[in-house]
Amino acid sequence: MMRPRAFRILLVSALSVMAATFGHSVFASARRQAPRHGAATHPPAHRPLMRVEKSLQAMGTTYTIAAYGEDPQNLEAILDASFEEVRRIDDLLSNYKPGSELSQLNRLAAGSPQRVSPELFDLIATCLRYSRESEGAFDITVGPLMKVWGFYKGTGKIPTKREIREALDKVGFENIVLDPERRTIAFRKPGVELDAGGVGKGYAVDRLVSRIRQYKVSAALISASTSSIYAIGAPPGEPRGWKVNLRDPKHPERTVETVYLKDQSMSTSGSYEKFFKVDGVVYSHIMDPRTGMPAQGALSVSILSPSTLDSEVWAKPYFILGKAWAEAHKRKDFRVFYCEDKAEPSCAWLP
Repeated sequence: MMRPRAFRILLVSALSVMAATFGHSVFASARRQAPRHGAATHPPAHRPLMRVEKSLQAMGTTYTIAAYGEDPQNLEAILDASFEEVRRIDDLLSNYKPGSELSQLNRLAAGSPQRVSPELFDLIATCLRYSRESEGAFDITVGPLMKVWGFYKGTGKIPTKREIREALDKVGFENIVLDPERRTIAFRKPGVELDAGGVGKGYAVDRLVSRIRQYKVSAALISASTSSIYAIGAPPGEPRGWKVNLRDPKHPERTVETVYLKDQSMSTSGSYEKFFKVDGVVYSHIMDPRTGMPAQGALSVSILSPSTLDSEVWAKPYFILGKAWAEAHKRKDFRVFYCEDKAEPSCAWLP
């Protein structure tokens, strides 16, 4: 659910993103002012870099930016201005907001084709391409299944077989009809609805990255919760990039792998993120839209890629379709860290 806006500069030395540690940090609070657009934030060598961190609650998650620059006042204003992009995307994609463009489309598209903004049309078209390439394992119409399994505004429950059948009847990317010439979207049947939960964070992070780069910020880490991250440049004193520790999915307090991100994204899908357990069986929120059941066989999948939208989306099909499928279909510009659900630890980088 959309929460009230929350801003803060934190006087701490680490960003809480997947237990990442980034070295020495200096924070400064300052009065708000208009950012100096295009002003470089890397100072002369004799000027110390200052670190500013701010967060915003939006789209049902927490967006955090940690950035370095010579002028903390200007840097704070840059982060504030950048967060306006997240609010704009929330108004576009939130299915918790009745007035969002996506919510309006969900209400009307079964009755007649709806003309939508170029941005929404292009994003939905991209999602349909993801669905075709993933053999239906990624599907933006998965919303009805999330609801019957209790993962929409809930903590999870086992639905009846009838409930699953009825939900599956409303799921399927083939039910979305795009008309590029008229820029309209229609649904083939009532009950179909689009759920941006599997793309919204990655899309918003990429838009934040674009905004921040316009201000010539050369070192920043942008995250949506703990699952989607993008690193711009590298923090002071660590040329390899921003250090991020990957959690052991069976023992989240432990680190199973460490990566350094530099001008790239990382997204993780894990069964430990949102789940419930019944009679010793774990049911996670990662839903297989083809079967109507939570995916089994994997514990977590982390993808490093140039685009956060790509890494967020593809982590789900790789999780759902299994390690062998992920190996066979891994893109050349991806690095994939895969943890299988086995008795013995089984986490490794895919070849």
